[in-house]
Amino acid sequence: MKYAWIFLFRAMWPITLICEVLNVSVSGYFEHQRRHAQDRPKMPSGRHSNEALLAHIRAIHVEVKGEYGWPMVWKELLARGIRVGKDRVQRLMKAHGIKARGKRKFVVTTDSKHSLPVAENLLARDFTPSEPDRVWSSDITYIATDEGWLYLACVIDLFSRQVVGWSMQTSLVTDALRMAWFRRHPGTGLIFHSDRGSQYCSGSFQAALASYGMRSSMSRKGNCWDNAPTESLWGSLKVGRLYGKKFATQRQAMDEVIDWLAFYNHRRLHSTLGYISPMRFEENWHAGQAKKTA
Repeated sequence: MKYAWIFLFRAMWPITLICEVLNVSVSGYFEHQRRHAQDRPKMPSGRHSNEALLAHIRAIHVEVKGEYGWPMVWKELLARGIRVGKDRVQRLMKAHGIKARGKRKFVVTTDSKHSLPVAENLLARDFTPSEPDRVWSSDITYIATDEGWLYLACVIDLFSRQVVGWSMQTSLVTDALRMAWFRRHPGTGLIFHSDRGSQYCSGSFQAALASYGMRSSMSRKGNCWDNAPTESLWGSLKVGRLYGKKFATQRQAMDEVIDWLAFYNHRRLHSTLGYISPMRFEENWHAGQAKKTA
């Protein structure tokens, strides 16, 4: 009955507001709409009606919290077995005002004005290792809250672009490295790439890398393209999830970041990986290796 009220008043007030008043989840409403549309007789051509397709699009938009634009929504529809042309998805989303979060510029956070030793750039922008745990990349970003900046460090495996370690604690980069190592236990010789910020150049961090048998690699001065995958990660996080949000506390921001990291690793479609998630990409690779040795 509540869903009927939402349908009745959706032209007068935002659906999110109606759902809040009726104590109904937005994703639950769109899932109801999607099932309702599926139960209706199909069009003679076998194509989804605009109403049914729109219900699917809105459900995806809610599930990913507004992160996807029409290209990613189209890929998600295809992944769910809904065959539809990309132009049609684009037209529907534009007509109904469904779009990804807006973009904005972000502050450069690298502190490279120091006299600490800097490692050689071992990657030379080759971001495509042939297997997991051969090359990791790391960076730091800042997130604004009413309590001050929240600092976030992440470590990603460049093979699958999976976030294998992260930290929002005081000793950012060392904690993120430690988490990544305990989760993955890579062999010796792994290349750990970062910018030349003081946190990565510090003696304590370099000693930690050495203790894990890793080789340090650093971007050239002032060249963000040398660490493009992690820069892309920050863009996805901030544009897709954080843009336009205000956090009263650092705890609120941390909870949002943790939720997004789980979504990114397990579910977010990645264009570099053929539009599957980092976890699925790595699982497929391991399955292929197992078949080779069987």
